[in-house]
Amino acid sequence: MTKENTRHNNVTARALLLGSAASLVFAGFAVPAYAQDAVQEDSGYEQDTGYSVITVTARKQQETLQEVPVTVSAIGGETLEKFQVDEIADVVSRVPSLNVAIGGSGSGGQISLRGVGSSNLSAAFDSAVAFDFDGVQVSTMRIVQAGFFDVEQIDVLKGPQSLFFGKSASAGVFSIRSANPTQDWEMGGKASYEFEEKGKVFGGYISGPMSDTLGVRLAARYTDIDEYVKLEPGTPAINRERGLSEFVGRATLQWDPADNFNANLKLNYVKNKNDGATAHQDIHCGANGRPDEVVLLQGAVAIPTVASCNINDDTYATQVDPNPALVGKFPDGSAGADGRYPGKPFGETDIFFGRLKWDLDLSDTLTLSSVSGYLNLDSVDFDSYSYGGVGLAFNPAGLPLSAIAPALDAVNFPGAALAAGQSDPRNQTEQFTQEVRLTSNFDGMFNFMVGAFYESREIDLGTSQQAVNISLIAPDPVTGNTFDYYKKQKTKTEAFSVFASTTLDLTDQLQLSGGLRWTDETKVSRITVPYVHSFLSATPAFIDSGFFSGPINFSDNNFSPEVSIRYQATPDINIYGAFKTGFKSGGVDNSALPSNSLLGFNDPDPAVRQAVADSIRFDSETGMGGEIGVKSQFANRSVTFNISGFYYVFDDLQVQNFDATKVQYLTYNASQLTTKGIDIDWAWFTPIEGLNLSGALAYTDAKFSKQFITLDPDGIPDSGDETDLDGRRAARAPEFAGNIAFDWTMPFSDNMEFGLNGNLQYSSSYFTNQSTLTDYKQDSYVTIDGAVSIGHPEGKWKLALVGVNLTDEIWTNTSGGRPFLAGPGLGLPVGDDFSVTQNRGRQVFVEASFKF
Repeated sequence: MTKENTRHNNVTARALLLGSAASLVFAGFAVPAYAQDAVQEDSGYEQDTGYSVITVTARKQQETLQEVPVTVSAIGGETLEKFQVDEIADVVSRVPSLNVAIGGSGSGGQISLRGVGSSNLSAAFDSAVAFDFDGVQVSTMRIVQAGFFDVEQIDVLKGPQSLFFGKSASAGVFSIRSANPTQDWEMGGKASYEFEEKGKVFGGYISGPMSDTLGVRLAARYTDIDEYVKLEPGTPAINRERGLSEFVGRATLQWDPADNFNANLKLNYVKNKNDGATAHQDIHCGANGRPDEVVLLQGAVAIPTVASCNINDDTYATQVDPNPALVGKFPDGSAGADGRYPGKPFGETDIFFGRLKWDLDLSDTLTLSSVSGYLNLDSVDFDSYSYGGVGLAFNPAGLPLSAIAPALDAVNFPGAALAAGQSDPRNQTEQFTQEVRLTSNFDGMFNFMVGAFYESREIDLGTSQQAVNISLIAPDPVTGNTFDYYKKQKTKTEAFSVFASTTLDLTDQLQLSGGLRWTDETKVSRITVPYVHSFLSATPAFIDSGFFSGPINFSDNNFSPEVSIRYQATPDINIYGAFKTGFKSGGVDNSALPSNSLLGFNDPDPAVRQAVADSIRFDSETGMGGEIGVKSQFANRSVTFNISGFYYVFDDLQVQNFDATKVQYLTYNASQLTTKGIDIDWAWFTPIEGLNLSGALAYTDAKFSKQFITLDPDGIPDSGDETDLDGRRAARAPEFAGNIAFDWTMPFSDNMEFGLNGNLQYSSSYFTNQSTLTDYKQDSYVTIDGAVSIGHPEGKWKLALVGVNLTDEIWTNTSGGRPFLAGPGLGLPVGDDFSVTQNRGRQVFVEASFKF
């Protein structure tokens, strides 16, 4: 790390404390309350019924889930533990209409709700579903790849939440609350072994009071998986099974020095290592039913692939090792340079996250709150994005390869690993956020919350890439490098917002609330290209080494209003309605190739410079609509039934697709998407001792609702050859999705109980991409999770057998064209392969845990 970066890290780390200290100076759903367990609170509600109360922070203050006028799915820590839910992708089995995809060299992942999400291809996009970790909004989706544990509760808030969560909450919020120190000393641990992927997990915690005013909780977990990804037979690779290891550690301090003040500090560290970025990514052979060749150098070179055309067998063909001619020497400064490339695909991520939260009661009726957050992420990976390539390579016209690509010819033999399209992206993200809120608690009908939010974020993204794969001819004669180019793009973001909300208790039963947030966001991006292969820079299509774009600016501001009304028909029935808006800032695309189009940044004509900058900007995304719902409980609150209906319109939806033939990302804004539907959740604490049932159902109708041209081959508007997605369903939006679960605990004695748990998840079919009218559609599927356990009623010890996805169902989350396909006129079948990202297969755990 350079001295400049080190200094910047130190300054920002200090800001985590100074930002919060400064604010002190200025101070002078629908979800069942059921077996997806709850956080217990001291309340008459719990004492009267014997059932625990679920509390959520959907409006930045604690409220019971049954009373808050927001559609929320809440999952407690005990349920997460029972079913080995330790990464975000696992939560989809409990929350209908949630879709999570992990993998790729761009953002690293994506979260969708009700058919609305952001691409996992581009790190330039903020997520449409905000990721809120312990009260801090994390803008990078790279964190989706990291595991979590020792969690108190997960809340999934559906629909726009911009009033209380600000930018990048245009489709919803995925919120994780980690466990806090306990009032008494306790210690717990768990060890498990997973048979399918041959994985081992060891974790534990210790928690308790250091003094009358200070509590501490230390928790850590280590995961080591030998066969995280299994390769198809015949795939030439050093690692026949790709592995994964991860360490997660957290320290929490809770300080209560006075009756009117408390503070909570959390420090987290994550270290993740893997054998490549592509993970559970496979090749579908398209309509022609054959694995298409990797076609390079404008059709002069074709390399066979070995994909089996079976994307449902839980083995993967995309992880072919790189062509030796393409990885001989990395450009100086890149992630793989100076011996850091280990000779095979790899990935490594380090995440440090800190959060300081405090609350100060200024009086009996006013509370000042502060949340300071700091994130430092350093992620690097290397993989080949041709998703295949196995010798013998050949020239489609029958010419000798030695005359066309001598470097390739030197390593070309039957069965050789000849994957192309390598990339070694390094994503260094540093983020500091500060939020301050003043909240009232008056006895009368009126209460309010006012606050301000500030974010400073810097993303430094650098990568060496093979787009042309020119070193198949020869390495760069000047530098010896074997990559096409090395490109860096640094984007600095600053966002500031102020917000205010009020609550009016018009009667004992009728409450009206509403508010407004104003957001101003600016982004400045700078592109540098330190290196371009001399064979390419000698052509008019590419720029020279040493290119610098200068600052590329983006700015926008937005008003996001919200109004809701709640009527408490009875103590157990709440009826609510809400009007909501959402906002997700635009920005500057980071996928532009170092082609001659970038030369316009250095043109003396300001109009030319502006046009080039506009070509890589994308606009902000907004949402507007509302929902109505009923939250109800019956039979002494042993039965919960919640239902809500929603209708939202999203304008300028941010989209990124991939042109597999041109090997170019296409970034633009869709005109409009409309999503409407119904969410239902229910739960039943049955009369049978220890048996609880629950379920959820989501109906979603998400469609593009205005002209949305994704392909225009001749480039002439309204010529009739365009692909218009108007009226087509959105990607990752099944019409029906749901789950049904049971939790049965049977006591054997005062010191032993037997547990049996199960969950069945259903999803109807859905599109996996938003490029054409015939994009790949995932068929409907059903998965089953189950667990059987025996242990002490108070958790002092426990032995369990846990099965996740017992039917070994493999489904596709996203799809896109496979790079380097053959176009027409090359003497080969026109390629139509596409890549798919998928879920993990069946997992079967045996685990032992203790707590005392």
